[in-house]
Amino acid sequence: MGRRGGALPGLSAVGIGLALLTGCGAPGGAERAAAGSASPSATSAAELCATIVAHWSREVLDSGTYGDYQSMGLSNGQYEILRDVVDAARAVKRSQGAAAADRLIDRRSHAACTERYRHGVPTGGPWR
Repeated sequence: MGRRGGALPGLSAVGIGLALLTGCGAPGGAERAAAGSASPSATSAAELCATIVAHWSREVLDSGTYGDYQSMGLSNGQYEILRDVVDAARAVKRSQGAAAADRLIDRRSHAACTERYRHGVPTGGPWR
């Protein structure tokens, strides 16, 4: 039916309306749509490591118990960083309070993960 002037198969009034609202078909519409939706930049392995290690360090510090590194989504190497960070944070929390421990978690996880990923992703298997 599409060739003889009838409705095009698979095209609805809603679909056409959405296309017009988003600027498709209008002069410069694609450029406007692309400019309004910049894609996010990729997160580096070191940043991702620091974020997840800091998160789980706070969880462990608050709960007092360690979980399984795999259930946390950590590699064995990241788990080692977490254990070092939590050990240091516990001592600081006792002597200087929770806010100081929180700042230490951010600093230590960032520094350790930056060092771990300074040459790219470590080798030795997915668990490292």
